[in-house]
Amino acid sequence: MPDLPAVSAALKSQRIETPSWAYGNSGTRFKVFTQPGVPRSPEEKLDDAARVHEHTGVAPVVALHIPWDRVADYAALASYARDRGVRLGTINANVFQDDDYKLGSVTHAEPAVRRKALDHLLECVDIMDATGSRDLKLWFADGTNYPGQDDIRTRQDRLAEALSAVYQRLGEDQRLLLEYKLFEPAFYATDVPDWGTAYAHCLKLGPQAQVVVDTGHHAPGTNIEFIVAMLLREGKLGGFDFNSRFYADDDLMAGAADPFQLFRLMYEVVRGGGLGPQTAFMLDQCHNIEPKIPAIIRSVMNVQEATAKALLVDGPALAEAQTSGDVLGANAVLMDAYNTDVRPLLASVREELGIDPDPVAAYHRSGWAAKITAERADGQQAGWGA
Repeated sequence: MPDLPAVSAALKSQRIETPSWAYGNSGTRFKVFTQPGVPRSPEEKLDDAARVHEHTGVAPVVALHIPWDRVADYAALASYARDRGVRLGTINANVFQDDDYKLGSVTHAEPAVRRKALDHLLECVDIMDATGSRDLKLWFADGTNYPGQDDIRTRQDRLAEALSAVYQRLGEDQRLLLEYKLFEPAFYATDVPDWGTAYAHCLKLGPQAQVVVDTGHHAPGTNIEFIVAMLLREGKLGGFDFNSRFYADDDLMAGAADPFQLFRLMYEVVRGGGLGPQTAFMLDQCHNIEPKIPAIIRSVMNVQEATAKALLVDGPALAEAQTSGDVLGANAVLMDAYNTDVRPLLASVREELGIDPDPVAAYHRSGWAAKITAERADGQQAGWGA
């Protein structure tokens, strides 16, 4: 049987990173529905993130997206975060929204466009230096829509050249995290379409280059936990972008569409020794119709529940069933853990952390929603402008 004190300790030490952009207006490429009380600045995003951490106890890190979170003084922003009990985490670059990037950014045929994109990536490393951030996350919308539009191999050469330049700029305690995406907006050939492409580039770059697994960036039916197991085995899993999808890259709340998949992923993380700080567990979601802060709190709780169930898997019993060829017995061990109601365990963990056992109810009682709705009635709401 699992060691319950050890399980509780692991849950108390878990860290889940929340994305700054999820606190602002965000949604689909068709429409972004605005909401009352949305932050108007990076500082107000951090105020909201601090509330999430206050009520969950495991979300002290906030990812930034540049230029959506651009400020004049990043060291001052880091200090602002610390004063509110959180810290700045992953810096996400943006080389997909400028008109210049219509045909690509670092893989563009024109050297001037590639230089512009690279300069932005290097600027993001400068921001990491100022904020004390460890991770630079790179996602490229680069690709082609038609056969013959550009040379596939040459675009990989350009990508490798840019990644190498960024990698050489990293400090010794910093990492480059490369994300992949199956499609959209490139529908014929995406330049980083899968984990194999990302892994190949990271392997060539060196130990400070790692792969990011976005749970929404795969073809239907893909065994994502196999990818996680392989990357952990090779020491190349840098982190996650947790969300849920029903069809494609839907960016819904983590665990909403397929909580069993989230459990299977977290089991491989636990099995592969990836539960520690070397793996960035980040949410990447676009809350379009649901309230921002409660949705993020719920997402954090969903990841916690999947983690708790993964920690409850009876490892020795599973190994015995596997080695003896007991197919149904092995599956039953896994299902027993998944079917366990871990809410009482997590309530106890939260009480030990000194917080309310029901984070959502505690948030609603706090009055924060009414406060920010009244105080943020004026000004330009933050959002990513889709």
